[in-house]
Amino acid sequence: MFENLSDRLEGVFQKLRGKGKLTKDDVERGLREVRLALLEADVNYRVVKNFIERVRERALGAEVLESLTPAQQLVKIVHEELIRTLGETPVPLDLGGARPVPILLVGLQGSGKTTTAAKLALFLRKKGHQPYLVPADVYRPAAIDQLKTLAEKVGVPFYDTDPAENPVEIAKKALAEAKARGRDVVIIDTAGRLHVDEAMMQEAAAIKEAVNPREVLLVADAMTGQDAVNIARSFQDKVGLTGVILTKVEGDARGGAALSIREVTGCPIKFLGTGEKLEALEVFYPDRLASRILGMGDVLTLIEKAQEAFDLQKARELQEKLRRREFTLEDLRDQIRQVRKLGSLQEVFGMLPGIGKKIKEMPFDEKELVKMEAIINSMTREERLNPRIINASRKRRIARGSGTTVQDVNRLLKSYEEMRKLLRKARGPRGLERLARRLMQAF
Repeated sequence: MFENLSDRLEGVFQKLRGKGKLTKDDVERGLREVRLALLEADVNYRVVKNFIERVRERALGAEVLESLTPAQQLVKIVHEELIRTLGETPVPLDLGGARPVPILLVGLQGSGKTTTAAKLALFLRKKGHQPYLVPADVYRPAAIDQLKTLAEKVGVPFYDTDPAENPVEIAKKALAEAKARGRDVVIIDTAGRLHVDEAMMQEAAAIKEAVNPREVLLVADAMTGQDAVNIARSFQDKVGLTGVILTKVEGDARGGAALSIREVTGCPIKFLGTGEKLEALEVFYPDRLASRILGMGDVLTLIEKAQEAFDLQKARELQEKLRRREFTLEDLRDQIRQVRKLGSLQEVFGMLPGIGKKIKEMPFDEKELVKMEAIINSMTREERLNPRIINASRKRRIARGSGTTVQDVNRLLKSYEEMRKLLRKARGPRGLERLARRLMQAF
């Protein structure tokens, strides 16, 4: 989401790093470029003004001008002020009080609200809760069927909504049913409109009054930029919000909404929707996002993703195999399957410090992972365990079986041998970078 902003800021700081000592003019020129970068990223102009003033006040003092590493100190200040703008600390869901705890989702039509309801239910189920989904959008018939289908996919029960019923009554009856079934969290998906209007606000406020939710979460599309901030402000004023879930942050958005919402509305961002998969919902950590924006990586989020996607026992077995130099094509296939669970490879490698900026130099088609797995699946077990026996006739058979070419098979075998060597050497940022580059250029 912040690719263009990250590139611009990296360019600013790169120029400043080339100077051994910074003058006030150097700092002012740098801040002007930072200001333009933020405005181009669609950050609210008042937020930009306040941000630059805070950075200037610190940057023109002894903290930077008299430092032995002035450019690094300036980056540190910008990082700290970005965190401050984003909200400093994550704000968790408030799930206290009597059971079941109601959570109300509001927002405009097309923001991804219904899908987000299912994502949130899955997130809470993995945390040990027993969520219950309530389709309360009776104006868009497909919304009820969509949420029921998604509820089945995430393994969460749902209220069997009657489209002819009043949304306020639906919410009250669903809450009672959830209590009777012993569920501890109720997620209510309300109706949206194509734009902010009084009828939508009144209905959301009426449901809120009827069920007294602990959380009223606005689901906002990050790709709408400043409009997302304006929408948040409208809902905050007329309904009252406790938090925001930004969706579609994996898209080609400029990111201004994420940097503006907290300061403009006082309402914290609680989650980021990072993809179409139902697992693609992340807790919002201001410090981690600030690090991503400045190209510092986000190793903590990567570790959390890996912990969810990777089998610990298999990881230990792989570690032992690597130690004994027994990494096979079957192991590579297992790793491909687990890596695909993490999401976009570009996003994953972008979380590694020092690699994010080089992703553009690593052209890679995500579909090639599917091709790699198909080639390995077309091999016999003996071939996967001992690739050296794969001669020309075997390669032709493997290519036919996988719907690929002999050249594809050759590239896979060559990449496998190189990865086998790199995996043993992948220690520290340089090792990780070499491994990332090899994986991204495997085909």
